[in-house]
Amino acid sequence: MIKNNSFNRISLKERLLTTIFGGIPNVFLGKKLRNLVYRSLLNRLGKSVNIQHFVELIGTSSIEIGDSVSLLKGVQINALGHPNNKVHIKDRARLERGVDIRSLNDTHIIIDENAYIGPYVTISGTGDIKIGKNCLIAPHCGIFANNHIFADPTIPIEEQGITREGIVIEDDCWLGHNVTVLDGVIIGKGSIIGAGSVVNKNIPPFSIAVGTPARIIKNRLGRETANFSSQAS
Repeated sequence: MIKNNSFNRISLKERLLTTIFGGIPNVFLGKKLRNLVYRSLLNRLGKSVNIQHFVELIGTSSIEIGDSVSLLKGVQINALGHPNNKVHIKDRARLERGVDIRSLNDTHIIIDENAYIGPYVTISGTGDIKIGKNCLIAPHCGIFANNHIFADPTIPIEEQGITREGIVIEDDCWLGHNVTVLDGVIIGKGSIIGAGSVVNKNIPPFSIAVGTPARIIKNRLGRETANFSSQAS
């Protein structure tokens, strides 16, 4: 009970300070004021960080932001709800307008150095999520690290629990517009996922995959597609 009350007080402080300073445009010293306030709230705030107005950070004690990170207007990062939640945005990562990141339950979400997260991307889960260095995630992608269990049709789906295997997108991957990545998937280094694809199985490194569900059509290193496809099953 004491922990819950303390947690609620911290949340109220966040809400108060972020509401007061969150909407001040950059041209009116908003960037400098926000950095000053968030430095007192966040687990870590690096140097030369650009937090634009109407960015919402919730559960700030569980959020780390590295050097030269950019969070554009409308970004939401929510790490509230479990004391072990963690969101780490590493150096030079860029989050475009409307990106929504939610660490739901004992969950670590890491966006590594120089990753680009396009407008209105959703990254959410109860399983851990890692997006590697130099990744390019195009607009409207969804990365979801949990699945509902639905084996028993006599029980409401919401009462049957979830799986939480986690997702890893390794370094230098490019996900096209509106790609969906489902729980339990590893996308290997240097892979490209075509627009609109749904990734529900592991993708080996340096693959080009398209479709619903995504299938490998080419290997960027010139290997035979048939041999490479068998590794993804």
